[in-house]
Amino acid sequence: MIRWRLWLWLPLLAIALLFGLFALQLSRPKDEFVRSALIGQPLPTFSLKPALPGQPPLANTDFADGKPRLLNVFASWCVPCAAEAPQLAALQAGGAEIVAVAIRDTPDDVAAFLDAYGNPFSRIGADPYSQLQIALGSSGVPETFVIDGTGVIRHQHIGDIRAEDVPRLLDELREAGE
Repeated sequence: MIRWRLWLWLPLLAIALLFGLFALQLSRPKDEFVRSALIGQPLPTFSLKPALPGQPPLANTDFADGKPRLLNVFASWCVPCAAEAPQLAALQAGGAEIVAVAIRDTPDDVAAFLDAYGNPFSRIGADPYSQLQIALGSSGVPETFVIDGTGVIRHQHIGDIRAEDVPRLLDELREAGE
């Protein structure tokens, strides 16, 4: 008789356990960002054509000259990319060299974007199929990576850069240069 009652409570116990697991997952903060697995690793090998005619191309070897840089992944059609333009200008004014990768863009659209929001970039590579973006572990635009002077990714900033992020990115860049 006691065994029979135990079997009656078992499904209820299983449901309570599942409810508890669901409640635990819902109580944890949600992280919508996909972090790159390449932090601390060298940049993947790449060679991109310039995003604008008459500009130099962009390759991973450009990052191995001893000078740390920011690598900004952006697109002309990206609203947060336009919103971060003043902060990119502030980073440049703070001494940061910023190199960019324009994803799924055309030269005309990139030129119009830069005319509207300014051009803080020393080089812009064209990534028409997001191949480099995916290889970097970037999940969206904009994203900015701190690359040290040997071509190793030291830091990833996901999303648009806001005014409060500028000092921290400059610090990350200085640390990458040490």
